[in-house]
Amino acid sequence: MSGETDLIKLYSGRILELAADIPRLGRLDAPSATVKRRSPLCGSTITVDITAEDGCVTDYAQDVKACALGQAAASVVGGNIIGCSFDEVRAARDALHAMLKEDGPTPPAPFDGLEVLRPAASYKNRHASICLSLDAAVEALEQIAQTA
Repeated sequence: MSGETDLIKLYSGRILELAADIPRLGRLDAPSATVKRRSPLCGSTITVDITAEDGCVTDYAQDVKACALGQAAASVVGGNIIGCSFDEVRAARDALHAMLKEDGPTPPAPFDGLEVLRPAASYKNRHASICLSLDAAVEALEQIAQTA
């Protein structure tokens, strides 16, 4: 099977559905932290705004300019991050990295929907785009924790 055919299969119907319906798009009026991240390989970018209280995410918004894989990841994150603790978000980020790079386990609930991106493990040039939303969220939460 050719590499091009494999790449086309990577963009499954579920990934395209997630990419077409990203929750929490936009920006927050008064975020506790804002982080913009960019994937140098493909140019995908995401800006996340987060508010948090007592170590849990209370509001979240995202401006996503990424490929379908990055959009699908942002969709799963946006749909599940509210109410999560900083540790849960960090664990999801670490698990996503391990899933893509080391065939590690699927990120824990509520981020287990990221399993749909497991086939992208073979495409290292796509990893940064897939990880943008959780990388930016963790960075924002670390900023909040430092000021608390």
